Amino acid sequence: MLQLDAVQTIALAGLVLFLGYFLCRRIPVLGRYNLPPPVIGGLVVALAVWAAHSRGATLLQLDTSLQKPLMVAFFTTIGVNASLRLLKVSGRQVVVFLLLASGFAVAQNLLGIAVALGFGLDPLFGVLAGSTTLAGGPATGLAFAPLFEEAGVAGAESIAVAAAMAGIVLGGLVGAPAATMLIRRHGLVSPRPDDHRAPVEQASLDGPMTDAQRESNALKSIVAILVAMWAGAWVSSWISATGITLPAYVGAMLVGAMLRNLDDRTGWIGLSVPTTDLIGNVCLALFLSVALMDLKLWELAGLALPLLVNLVLQVLVVAAFCVVVFRRMGRDYDAAVMGGGFIGFMLGTTANAMAVMRTLVERYGIAPRAFLVAPLVGAFFIDFSNALIITGFLNLLG
Repeated sequence: MLQLDAVQTIALAGLVLFLGYFLCRRIPVLGRYNLPPPVIGGLVVALAVWAAHSRGATLLQLDTSLQKPLMVAFFTTIGVNASLRLLKVSGRQVVVFLLLASGFAVAQNLLGIAVALGFGLDPLFGVLAGSTTLAGGPATGLAFAPLFEEAGVAGAESIAVAAAMAGIVLGGLVGAPAATMLIRRHGLVSPRPDDHRAPVEQASLDGPMTDAQRESNALKSIVAILVAMWAGAWVSSWISATGITLPAYVGAMLVGAMLRNLDDRTGWIGLSVPTTDLIGNVCLALFLSVALMDLKLWELAGLALPLLVNLVLQVLVVAAFCVVVFRRMGRDYDAAVMGGGFIGFMLGTTANAMAVMRTLVERYGIAPRAFLVAPLVGAFFIDFSNALIITGFLNLLG
């Protein structure tokens, strides 16, 4: 048995992360459906651990004490980048799209609860296999898993990963065809049909920088994240003292959002969105790698059928709801592309949504409004509303 301390565990997670990138490059289907490299690499280790466990052996003993700080740091960067100023860029459209996504997240949980009850399972199983892992993706699923475990859902981490991975694949498969049907049925055309270049998802506000400026931006972002995590721990403790169940990252994410919007108004800190985003991506990749390596896949035994039924129904419902998104977002070409993106991130991740929309614009021409609205909601604002929705269901049913 290989016994690792905290630093050695993170070092192994880094190696496993690069294994994931290697596999995604060498196996085209993995890259085609935007499966996260840290999840792929971590699953390889988890499968090896499962194989050893089936033979009565223990392959690894990990020290996961740094897993939680990495998770909190990632969600803090989401808060730090969630600027209310972004809502003004395409205000009404962003708000409507966010309301549609939040409403559908509630529907995902209600459908999941119905499936869970139908199989005689804890209704919280349905919430975990609903918006927690589908709209939230593997990161949110793993972040909330300890709370579901405490509430009595055994094997919550394994369930979260299985549902999230299947959702990502299905979102990539269904999103583009659903949007294509809308485009063809309504005879929609791009405002510039001959331009097949995907718009820049989020323009950087920073011009060319010197090494000193890059160092300053990195330092400011790191300190802001750490301060938000520090103050956020107090906020989370205060909220938990009221009897409300919530994940560890919520307080830090809220403080991060306060720092961002204070900085937008005053300019005192000068936080760089691309730098903060980069730090968050690194923390997320290492967090997912550690979490996946530590999975106990044998805990999924007996839950395959409920998960499959839930996923099939979730796909059918989100595909149908794509029509609602299309109508509410303007019934034009951009609205159809947004419908495809909606399926992508309500079943997987923002990267999934962007891949779906890129596929569409490469064929039919650019959709500038879709590439503005969908990433803002999928990458930032839905994480806030979904966290509140999941917390509400946990407190109601737990």
